[in-house]
Amino acid sequence: MTAGRSARTTDACEERKERVRAMAGIKDGTSNGNGTTKPVAQRLLATATRLFAEQGYDRTSVQEIVDTAGVTKGALYHYFGSKEDLLHEVYGRVLRLQQERLDRFADADAPVEQRLRDAAADVVVTTIENLDDTKIFFRSMHHLSPEKDKQVRAERRRYHERFRALIEEGQRTGVFTADVPADLVVDYHFGSVHHLGTWYREDGPLSPQQVADHLAGLLLRALRP
Repeated sequence: MTAGRSARTTDACEERKERVRAMAGIKDGTSNGNGTTKPVAQRLLATATRLFAEQGYDRTSVQEIVDTAGVTKGALYHYFGSKEDLLHEVYGRVLRLQQERLDRFADADAPVEQRLRDAAADVVVTTIENLDDTKIFFRSMHHLSPEKDKQVRAERRRYHERFRALIEEGQRTGVFTADVPADLVVDYHFGSVHHLGTWYREDGPLSPQQVADHLAGLLLRALRP
């Protein structure tokens, strides 16, 4: 390789690192842009998410993650233990957020139709707001160990069961039709949610809330007696 080509390659790598840092909210590898230090674990997770989304989990090395985040390998292994742990946390943080919000909607003092509508719309919005995380997970889930895969499936099942319980509550009280099995309704809605990453674009004609309102409306119409 000539000196000129080597220099161009180095420059391209540095430009990509700076782009990833900017998209991950990292300034010079240390600051979040308001003069305060971004927590190391947060920087690592944001950087890994961006790199996994851009080039794939299997094509991203630990060295590339720590170099771009501006930390040492020791720091990564202190917080996450392995690259696989980072992948697990990419999806885990979104699922925890969605579970907390679903529990709040489900426990609210409101008619079951309103609680289901709010929950159905919210999972669409939070998925779009964390679209990279969702896309990474569905593309790279097969890289998880059997133990972590089992854990993730159990967490997703818990979420779906709480969502299904809202539908079943409405069916028992006659608010929703009982002609359609609740499990089928859950699969119908989350099939749409899981495919958001294949077509939704930030610069497209619909805002996250508009998409959420449309999909929640379709769900409620499917349940009308």
